[in-house]
Amino acid sequence: MAAALLPEETPHGAAMIGWRTLFHKEILRFWKVGFQTVGAPVLTAILYLLVFGHVLEGRVRVFGDVSYTAFLIPGLVMMGVLQNAFANSSSSLIQSKIMGNLVFLLLTPLSHWHWFFAYVASSIVRGMVVGLGVLVVTFWFAGPSFVAPLWILVFGVLGAALMGVLGLIAGLWAEKFDQLAVFQNFIIMPMTFLSGVFYSIKSLPPFWQLVSHLNPFFYMIDGFRYGFFGQSDVSPWLSLAIVGTAMVAASAAAIHLLRIGYKIRS
Repeated sequence: MAAALLPEETPHGAAMIGWRTLFHKEILRFWKVGFQTVGAPVLTAILYLLVFGHVLEGRVRVFGDVSYTAFLIPGLVMMGVLQNAFANSSSSLIQSKIMGNLVFLLLTPLSHWHWFFAYVASSIVRGMVVGLGVLVVTFWFAGPSFVAPLWILVFGVLGAALMGVLGLIAGLWAEKFDQLAVFQNFIIMPMTFLSGVFYSIKSLPPFWQLVSHLNPFFYMIDGFRYGFFGQSDVSPWLSLAIVGTAMVAASAAAIHLLRIGYKIRS
């Protein structure tokens, strides 16, 4: 009588081990160059804080008695989370394509679901690590309060997940670094900077307020900032609904592209 297979010897068990291995590999990939992937974004955030905080402190007042420097810190934290979560999944895929080692992943028993969760989960980890680093360093300048920490966690994780998914889509679409740079420089970067990182949209003219309300990045940052001050430009529940809807739509698109092997099986 044939011996029973151990759990890790079954196709499902092998896939689960492969999922964890891929996730671990993605964590190690950015952690081995942590000075570049974590240290550099933290330094950039400090420079933004020093420049904008020094120039505008005392001249810009938002949310009543909240100082501008304190207002700026959550925006910089979230900007670091979003940009680095996107960079993690997008850079990993494009590097694997160019170096030709993506074929080794195609030989594994991993399904498109396993690919999706491994890349997105590792993007969340990188985004949250960078965000925590920015928060710890900038806290000494003007420590913000933590009125609703659960909202901070929800929008931090959800925002990182959404950007990880968008990075996955961009990495699948791009065939070279130039194309990825177009996606990042002309879509991700402008939407991030025009999302209220450095200002409250209530200070904008009506037309630009309308434009900001069409930007899903605004709701990620505004909801995240609500967790610190208990105040925001729109209701955090509205922000959660919009970001959640965007996450579902982007995830459905990414999973479909992975399922059909878009630009990875040809």
